[in-house]
Amino acid sequence: MRPINRSGAAAVVLSSTIALSLAGCADSSTALSGRQRAVQDSNTNVSFHKCAAACTGSIDGAKYAIALPDKWNGTLLLYSHGYRFAQPGPPDFSPVRTTAQLTSTDPNGTGSDPLSKKLLADGYALAGSAYRSNGWAVADGVAADEALHARFVKLVGQPKRTYVWGDSLGGLITELVAEKHPEWVDGAAPMCGAVSGPTMNLDLALDVAFAVKTLIDPSLKLTGYSSAQDANTNWTHAADALKTAAADTAHGGTAKVLFIAALVGASNRTQTYDGADIVSQVKGTVESLLTALAYGTAGRYEIEQRVGGNPSDNSKADYWARISSDTALLLAELGGDPGGYAKQLAAAPRVTADAAARQKFIGLGDPSGRIVVPTVTMHTEADPLVLVQNEGVLAQRARVAGRSGELSQLFIAPPAKYSETTGAPYGAGHCNFNDRQRLALVQTLDSWVRHDTYPVQAGLVGRFGAGYDPNFAPGPWPTTPAV
Repeated sequence: MRPINRSGAAAVVLSSTIALSLAGCADSSTALSGRQRAVQDSNTNVSFHKCAAACTGSIDGAKYAIALPDKWNGTLLLYSHGYRFAQPGPPDFSPVRTTAQLTSTDPNGTGSDPLSKKLLADGYALAGSAYRSNGWAVADGVAADEALHARFVKLVGQPKRTYVWGDSLGGLITELVAEKHPEWVDGAAPMCGAVSGPTMNLDLALDVAFAVKTLIDPSLKLTGYSSAQDANTNWTHAADALKTAAADTAHGGTAKVLFIAALVGASNRTQTYDGADIVSQVKGTVESLLTALAYGTAGRYEIEQRVGGNPSDNSKADYWARISSDTALLLAELGGDPGGYAKQLAAAPRVTADAAARQKFIGLGDPSGRIVVPTVTMHTEADPLVLVQNEGVLAQRARVAGRSGELSQLFIAPPAKYSETTGAPYGAGHCNFNDRQRLALVQTLDSWVRHDTYPVQAGLVGRFGAGYDPNFAPGPWPTTPAV
């Protein structure tokens, strides 16, 4: 049964009390609907049609894949993959991908990875696709999910319940599909999703590029790249300048880099660097800024082509207001001049969005917070690309919409220390979760949807294991004035 609006453990207790008091006296007015009976069905051997060769194919230019278990529990997990560059981009300029993907770790739509195999063994049917285009393909991703769900129903059968889930840009797509289609989505699990929407994330990437240009690399172009190669060249030059500055402890370069990081909430912990000492913190900060700068150059070029102009803006940004007195003092102790840096930013020419392009960018998909199905998000606490503060924005929108009771948010912390060779096993880095955590996410959502059990934070430690942090709360969005 889909839960009524509620919040936290108190609502769970209240729900249980009401259920006990009414036991044995239900009448036709409390009868479950056909869909509710299907969602709560405990049958673990639901009949289905095997789709054979039709389990893979293409719909409207988007490759898809379906993998079926030997015994179906009636649940379809519909996966949306993360951002893929439209053309090779930084930092490694790898060839672009266009293959379908069934889960976070599935390499090519075959379901040969351990995570997919475990989900299939547990009885879940898996489906996922590429999108008709790469880049900021949010609308294409929503359309791909809609088409693949319809294809699955036609080929395999009607699921008892459908859960949508996805990573990064796929987390944003997941949230949008869930808000749009409660008639067939029963639960949602956005992972490390850009759920604050398009403009907040791209404006923040502009802040990074703007500060790097003003304080470190005057040659950096902020918008209007002539080609993907032009954007890549700008990133490469700025990356070299940023690394050089970070190493310049004697003349304040390190302080400049840390100042830029403070403006945008960049983490000093990444999948590579644990931030256990000042050297690791600086290296982690550089990696976070380079990650954001890649999105603000190569990613920006694709977005501007898609929406017909520059959709981001820093014309009203008050950068000095984002620097706390403690941060300013620390930077000064490192030989920096934070007040002087702020004056340079205030005097530099600002960037104003093209109004039509910005509106079109928003129109590709921006979560409203009107959450109507049980939704469990999961985010790494140290994410250099899609900041964990995205979750706070979604939570605030849900509060405004009166839908907080349909949202539970989970956070994964990295170990205190890890080597640069092995990297963080979870918790630091973009979408860096282990298989146990991803499986636990599915189990948590399933328990909520099927058994009306709100995921009380303290009760999840045993399920998620090491890294799960029930007490974490993301701070304010980085543009919020410091106090």
